[in-house]
Amino acid sequence: MRVTMASVPARAGRTNEDFTGALPSAAVLVDGAGIADTESICRHGVAWYASRLGGSLLGLLSLVPQRGLAALLAEAIDQVTDLHRGSCDVTNPISPSATVAILRLTDGLVEHLVLGDSVVVLDRTDGGPLVVSDPREVIISRSYESALGATVEGGDDYHRILRELRANRNRPGGFWVAKDDPRAADEAVTGSRLLSEVTGAVLLSNGASRLVDRFGLADWPQVMAVLAANGPADIIRRVRQAEADQAVRADDASIAYCTDLGGAA
Repeated sequence: MRVTMASVPARAGRTNEDFTGALPSAAVLVDGAGIADTESICRHGVAWYASRLGGSLLGLLSLVPQRGLAALLAEAIDQVTDLHRGSCDVTNPISPSATVAILRLTDGLVEHLVLGDSVVVLDRTDGGPLVVSDPREVIISRSYESALGATVEGGDDYHRILRELRANRNRPGGFWVAKDDPRAADEAVTGSRLLSEVTGAVLLSNGASRLVDRFGLADWPQVMAVLAANGPADIIRRVRQAEADQAVRADDASIAYCTDLGGAA
């Protein structure tokens, strides 16, 4: 399998809190989430959490390929939580968390997992792209968008609204993300397709998928066509242009584009 990746921070000079990585038969995308200036809660920060979770996932995918994706994610969450349980308040509602997307090729199947508002899209031989997403975070987050947009990023009101939003995490009636509780992995959206039915796939953070699901400037067949012609960097370029045109606060944007799937069958 060939994986082409692009990951760009929201602004120049800002730490990128996304992670992308790949193996010959798997790809992982982790989109970190948290609130700035909360070192008293977690001294490591969001970027650390995302990169450690992504690294743990890649290690587990390589070492124990026979286990289900949700089980591997649960173990990765547990591993990373153990790394900072003794030094950080890992159960605090605003401690670092992340959304996750995984693609794996095994035994003639293309397996996928989505936890949170990342997206996986499978390009199928018969029919249009299959979009795999978890709408729960998107539905809840949208109710806070106008309030966040009306505040100064990093200010007291901005942090207060983020705390209210993130109080919905990892509880019934809310949305589920990777954080400190491995049981969140049981809430991931998972599935598989026959490898013979899939010609390619892409994993996107919500900062990249917004070209479709927020700005409506392309549909998924068009995104897959752009990826095939120009690669993931062009999708992110279009997202940045849309953010500038519509005066929308930028977000870290990451894409892992998977082709030549038969190479790892």
